[in-house]
This record gives sequence, structure tokens and C-alpha cells, in this order.
Amino acid sequence: MQGLVRRGMFADSLLPEMSLFDTNLAIAGAVTVVAGLMRGFAGFGSAMAMAPVFAILFGPAEMVVLVMLMELGVTVQLVPGAVRDAQWRFVGPMSLAAGLAMPLGSYVLLTIDPALLSRLVAAVVLAFVLFLISGWRYAGEKKLSITLGLGLVSGTMMATTSMGGPPVLTYMLAGQDKARTNRANIICYFGVTEIFLLAVMFTAGLVGETGVWRAVILTPPFMFAAWLGSRLFRESSERLYRRVALAFLAVVALYGLLR
Repeated sequence: MQGLVRRGMFADSLLPEMSLFDTNLAIAGAVTVVAGLMRGFAGFGSAMAMAPVFAILFGPAEMVVLVMLMELGVTVQLVPGAVRDAQWRFVGPMSLAAGLAMPLGSYVLLTIDPALLSRLVAAVVLAFVLFLISGWRYAGEKKLSITLGLGLVSGTMMATTSMGGPPVLTYMLAGQDKARTNRANIICYFGVTEIFLLAVMFTAGLVGETGVWRAVILTPPFMFAAWLGSRLFRESSERLYRRVALAFLAVVALYGLLR
């Protein structure tokens, strides 16, 4: 595949031949700021916010790489404050299972029809939102078998769509844990799995030069918005936390389906 960087080696030029500064990048920038606010505020939602739009603007393969690279910067920013509150006996096994499933997801990404994948991304987000709006809450304990199974599904989805969140977020947010604990678990889970995903993407030769440069441009506003969102979280109620997250994701999903 042309334009792909094999084994982390970039092309000879310092900049891609095509112009990065176009209407698509401007749209992506606006979505990035809102997604960053969500990431910092809720601890999740940024990938689900960016994926439907980025898949339309740049194609599914570059979308996965772009979202992954942008998320890494914010993860480094947020993880130190979340490590102590995370439930590592839960987060650790789920993260390992997700990492093992990612090669399968990268294979699907390279073989599935891009238009179909773009709409599938939006449909997954909308289904996740509707599920949580229904008010169902998981009252049982976090069993290892369920945790590992959801990790495998999440890892496959993460490598295919950049969104490994819906299965594990449905499990976490439907439970009885406090918003602070959920937020820490989510941040640390994505912190570990993004390292796995980066290794898989480089090995599969999916990290393209243009995508890297777009990530360089979009990551600073994304990180600033995430920092601002984290400050807003400290002053918010748990009810507001859930309402803002779900409303935002619903709008993005509908855009991806009805465009």
C-alpha cells in the first residue's frame, strides 16, 4: 500500500507532498477540541467522538492511526492522576486480553470495505449510548471470565475502528462504582492498551507519514482541551458527568449515520 511507513521508517521528504491545511483539517480541528474536552472531563469519549468524523474525512485506516497517536499524548497527561484510584486487578487482565486480540482487528481493518466500516463505527457508538440511556446497571461482581471476554472484544474493535471503549465502558459505567473510580479505570485501561495498539500498528505497516503529521498538528489543541476538561470534572456532579458524555456521543453517532 502506497504511503505506508514500514517498520517505523518515514519517507525521505520531511513533509508529505499533499497539503495538510485544508477544509478537512479545519473540521477535524473543531471536532478535536470538543473531543479533548470530553476526554478530560469524562475520561473517555474522545475516540468515539473523533472516529466517525475522521473516518469520513481521512478514511478508516488513517483514522485509527490518527486517533491512536493523539490519544497517546493525552493519556500521558491524565494517567499520573488516575493510577492511585484505578482497580488494577480489574484493569490489568482486561488490558492484556485486549492486546492479544489486536492483530485480528488490524487484519479486519485492512480487508473490510471503508464505507461500511465508517457507518459501523457510528452505529456502535449510537448503540452504546442507547444502552446506557436505558438505565440498566450491572449489579454483579466483575468476574474474571467476563473481564477477559470483554477485553478480547475491545482489543479487536480498537484495532479495527480505534474504538475499544463501548464493550468495557458499558461494563464499567453500568456498575455501582463511583464516577471517580470509573474515570480512573478507563484512563488506565486506555493507557495500557494504546501501547499495545501502537506496536501492532507499526508492525502491520499502518502508520502513514501524512497521518503522523496530522497528529502532530492536532495533538496540542487536543491536549489543551483535555486539560481544561479535567478541571471542569472537579466541579461537576456525577449526574452531569453522565449526561454530558452521552449527549455528546449521541450527536456524533447520528452525524456518522445520517450524513
